[in-house]
Amino acid sequence: MLLDQNFILTVHEVLQRPLFEHAVVMAGEGGLNRRVRWVHILEVLEFDQLIHGEELILTTGINLHTNPAVAVEFVEHLVKKNVSCLCIELGYYFADIPQELIEAANGLHFPLIVFNRSTRFVDITQDLHVLLINRHYKLLQDLESISRKFHRLTLTSQGIPSVLKLLHSSTKAQIIYQSLDGPATLIPVIPEKERKGMLDFLSSCLQSAAEQLANGTPQQWVYQDRTMIAQSVGSLGKTWAYVVLVLDPPQQPQEYDYLILDSACLSIAQDLLRKRYMDERKLYTENLWVDDLVHMRIKDEEQIQSIMGSDFKKANESNYHVCLVEFENVEERSESIDSDHESMGIHLSLVLRSVYQQHGFHPLITIKNNRLIIIAIDSLPKSPAKKRLLQVFEAFFHMKDENLERAVKIIGIGKPYKGLIQAHSSYQEAIQAIMLYPAFHKKILLFEELGVFQLLFHIENQNSLHAYVRNYLGPLIEHDAAKGSELLRTLDVYLDNDSSKQATAHKLFIVRQTLYYRLEKIAELLGPDYMAPENKLAIQVALRAYQLLYPEKTSE
Repeated sequence: MLLDQNFILTVHEVLQRPLFEHAVVMAGEGGLNRRVRWVHILEVLEFDQLIHGEELILTTGINLHTNPAVAVEFVEHLVKKNVSCLCIELGYYFADIPQELIEAANGLHFPLIVFNRSTRFVDITQDLHVLLINRHYKLLQDLESISRKFHRLTLTSQGIPSVLKLLHSSTKAQIIYQSLDGPATLIPVIPEKERKGMLDFLSSCLQSAAEQLANGTPQQWVYQDRTMIAQSVGSLGKTWAYVVLVLDPPQQPQEYDYLILDSACLSIAQDLLRKRYMDERKLYTENLWVDDLVHMRIKDEEQIQSIMGSDFKKANESNYHVCLVEFENVEERSESIDSDHESMGIHLSLVLRSVYQQHGFHPLITIKNNRLIIIAIDSLPKSPAKKRLLQVFEAFFHMKDENLERAVKIIGIGKPYKGLIQAHSSYQEAIQAIMLYPAFHKKILLFEELGVFQLLFHIENQNSLHAYVRNYLGPLIEHDAAKGSELLRTLDVYLDNDSSKQATAHKLFIVRQTLYYRLEKIAELLGPDYMAPENKLAIQVALRAYQLLYPEKTSE
């Protein structure tokens, strides 16, 4: 199906309409191929805000007949505004066309059309507007039909090649499909020498315009008098390929070219996304052993090697972090139509895998209940891993997918290790980081940034921790419980701000006098020497222990 390109109306076609039967082209016949997108009646000399380009202008010349120089300037201004042509009704205001105006229009190849008899401008406007609207409606119908064909073709085994062939038959343009991980496909095939020159030029253009294309903005270039228009194919914040139309001269890109290109790219993106989702589900099945690894059900490296094969050696010698991504449970998402948390997990896995790879990590991902377990193997050992890990999640949260952003609740990241058999340790650290979310209220928690909590987690005897907390903070805890005060939080914020009264009052949203009273009360309950170095350190550790034991009662 060749897309109907006759929706483009030219000045030459306008002259064939019955209402132009007695119209005469006085000048500018070289511009009869100019496009007409709308009709406008214009009787003023200042029109910058009224004209958008490619309009057919109707006028009686009421402001032009007195001075030929004004008429010439008016026409020159119309040409600058990319007007299609000027139609003048000869009569009361304009008896004849000045020779200066004819010469100017001829020099600019700007059609100057006159009506030698009275003409109803409203009839012309209605006739041409109905014609334009009907043609545009036909264009949309054709595009809708082709879009449906594109979609049906992606459901076949040869989806992408079939879409590209239909795109070629619909536009009669040379089609280039440039995948980022494979060779280019050209439809139709062209001689190797011509192919190489075209692809070399295209490669340079794509590289320089990669950012604009990634943002969804089509790009246009000229190659040996042929116009190229390119659009990216991608999803989930990643570009997978480019589709390019190469138009032969004198054809120039029109609205339908961009519309049909966009439709083809969307269908190809849906096909690629579907295949990647299937691949991700397959990887999920293959990587179920990751759960066994982090839970120490795999006992030695030989077992890991037998599973990973040739990939084992490089992975085992690289640093890695275990990351836990906790997402919303099915039961908590009552408004969601997705009743399968595994499906949500695979969707997140597909997105995150792409982002990890972009930032130099090879991820091994599996799903356990409502958590993704990710062993992020570092492929760029010379680049700081911590910074890139944070960039992974920063990029993820900037994808403008509100559903994904709302689904992810907490992210815990363990310390780096080498040797996959140690993955259990990093996994446990990621769990411990997540446990402290109620205390920190941070969406991303790195175990290596938890300070003294790293030590407290290793104290297995919880009774010892409780006793330690009571010994140093007991009077404050009891006072807060009895009086409803906030002495414990006040002390915590005061010490965290290096004993700065101004910063503490600001953080607690209280006046200085209130803070002074609280500090006096704290000194009364803990003793006047509670800020002595040894006591201060012990109290700070006790405050962290309290956060660990009662995370729901503390917040930062």
